[in-house]
Amino acid sequence: MQLRKIVFALGILGMSFSLMVKPAEAAQNEAIIINKSNNQLAFYEKGTLVKVLPVATGKTKGLTPEGKFSLVNKVKNRPWYKKNIPGGDPRNPLGARWLGLKVPGDWGHTSGNVYGVHGTNNPSSIGTYASNGCIRMYNKDVIWLYDRADHNIPVYITSASSSFPALAQKYGVAKAKKVVAGYETFNVNLKYGSKGDAVKILQKKLSITADGSFGPQTLKAVKKFQKSKGLVADGIVGPKTRKALFGK
Repeated sequence: MQLRKIVFALGILGMSFSLMVKPAEAAQNEAIIINKSNNQLAFYEKGTLVKVLPVATGKTKGLTPEGKFSLVNKVKNRPWYKKNIPGGDPRNPLGARWLGLKVPGDWGHTSGNVYGVHGTNNPSSIGTYASNGCIRMYNKDVIWLYDRADHNIPVYITSASSSFPALAQKYGVAKAKKVVAGYETFNVNLKYGSKGDAVKILQKKLSITADGSFGPQTLKAVKKFQKSKGLVADGIVGPKTRKALFGK
């Protein structure tokens, strides 16, 4: 009887502890986020944004599915069965690597053979809307990703206007938001007409109204900042300007 009481008490304690676990503590540490709005892919490892890479997505909005999926298979030099073109052949549109996604509802094929992140033999298409649903990458980039992404990691696909740090927080990726000198950072290029959380971060850093819209006031502030740092004052917030802003 005494043993039963001890086991029961331990069970209650375990349940209480699980209820006390914060969402951040249970957050994912590795993930891929693909944003169709700017055709970029972000890879998070150990809760940290490691790299942002350009991609190509579906010719129309509905071709590349949106949601949370899993990476379920990885193939080097996958053949293109539709045209019977072997892997590694320069004519093969799947490029050097294939990372298959489990997408429920793809006509019952959930083994990662229908939708995937893959290389390409048409590098000029990267950054555009060109595929029949898959996500294309430069071959060198997909090889880099293939070597780092583990099976069953979550793959999020969206067309939101939010920055990757904001999306990563939304999806529960640990340490998604980095703070430098009191401000979050961002890893996307911004220019006149850009909108979203990344623009707000930029505006806060420049001490101007943070409305999330890159308009005349933001353009003027960016050019002024670029001139002060000896940069080309083109008003485009690229890698050099971000480094000057955040020291990284």
